[in-house]
Amino acid sequence: MTLVFSGNDYKYEIEGVMKLFIPATLFTIVYEDKLPCDDEYAFVRMKLLDKHALLYVICSYDGKKVHKKCKADKGEDYELCLSRLLFTAMSELTGRTPKWGIITGIRPVKQVNKYLGADMNREEIFDAMQREYLCSREKCEIALKTAQTQKKVLDSLDKNSFSLYVSIPFCPTRCSYCSFVSQSIEQCMGQIPLYIENLCKEIRFTGEIVKKLGLTLDTIYFGGGTPSTLEAPVLERLMKTIAESFDLSHLREYTVEGGRPDTITAEKLEAIKRNGCERVSINPQTLNDSVLERIGRKHTSEQFFEAFELARKAGFECINTDIIAGLPGDTPESFAYTVDKLIEMGAENITVHTLSIKRAARLNHEREDGVLENPADVMVDYATKRLLENGYLPYYLYRQKNMLENLENIGWTKPGKESLYNIYIMEEIQTIIAVGAGGSTKLVDLENKRLERVFNYKFPLEYNKHFELMLQRKKETENFYALEK
Repeated sequence: MTLVFSGNDYKYEIEGVMKLFIPATLFTIVYEDKLPCDDEYAFVRMKLLDKHALLYVICSYDGKKVHKKCKADKGEDYELCLSRLLFTAMSELTGRTPKWGIITGIRPVKQVNKYLGADMNREEIFDAMQREYLCSREKCEIALKTAQTQKKVLDSLDKNSFSLYVSIPFCPTRCSYCSFVSQSIEQCMGQIPLYIENLCKEIRFTGEIVKKLGLTLDTIYFGGGTPSTLEAPVLERLMKTIAESFDLSHLREYTVEGGRPDTITAEKLEAIKRNGCERVSINPQTLNDSVLERIGRKHTSEQFFEAFELARKAGFECINTDIIAGLPGDTPESFAYTVDKLIEMGAENITVHTLSIKRAARLNHEREDGVLENPADVMVDYATKRLLENGYLPYYLYRQKNMLENLENIGWTKPGKESLYNIYIMEEIQTIIAVGAGGSTKLVDLENKRLERVFNYKFPLEYNKHFELMLQRKKETENFYALEK
């Protein structure tokens, strides 16, 4: 399909709107003032006059054609106006109306927080979201609930604080839907000893920087990958290095992603708990064993139940569980069983993801006809209904490209058990300093509206090979805070 831009260069946003209706498509981009000869196209035109702009789109798709136009006053957001026109045209052509409207960014709650900051009430917020972004009332509701849950966390944030992210980019095997920077343990066994040695060095180096800057450590998050692929003594070594390198006296949260149930043992959980961690993730993704096998998860639902019980016996009072709506082979009935079982087990956090087929994921290349027709919207609606009924609150929300049904990922929590780190990373309100391969440091200066990123080398081999050079990048953190002062 061809996208034609005339009098504007709003490629990113317009392409994002088109992907709401025609996902996983590569568009031909053309800049000219005439309609193409193609059978299927979207012609997006803007003509600037003295006091206003004339905007219109012509869409040809599936043998049908629609023409929409409007006049925008000077000073209006022309990109937003064109996006609304295009959305309306494609909705008419396809018979589909994506519930998030033209919100194509990953953080819809930011819009709601902006309105709350302007002292708008519930109905004013809903009206603005529907008018500006064509967002459905249903999604306005969930975004507002999320913002309300976050408020007390945001209000308690110390502007001089930061969080530490520790990257463990190893997994037992690679899941078919995964595009994260992770490698199977068998593939990179030889890299691990040097990786751990260097990671400890980076932790100590980073500790010296934040000590010099006078920053306060607020939360710690071990992610990956699957941190629990490491043996208990290795996990303990990393955690002790952190305790020796940072002042933990103000620490409010410590999370380790156990992730895969087949990597979790009592010894690992005891080591993690002994070294200060109070929150773990044990992620089944689904409790349907045939689906687990199909997506390459080398564990069973029974192993998840066993790992969950081990975590309770080790004394963990906050356990997160991740599940995914729309997995190949899953059904609304088996997904409902997964949701209901996790509620019954009393998981403090239940994160409901929607399947996102990314280019780097094996499933994108192997999927059979019909995978994208999986009724993810029915599954997400069921989870939302049941979790609200059982007292859970949405506390963070984000969206990804190529998600089924243009849906979202939502972290649900029992009251008072929300993860601070997850809120910070989603709302971009606190500096997150990352250590380890694939880590991305995010430096935040809210007062001056500055946000900068510092990237570590992506893969363990690169990380080990260029380690000293990578450490020099860490000094960008000092430069950032020097500018702030």
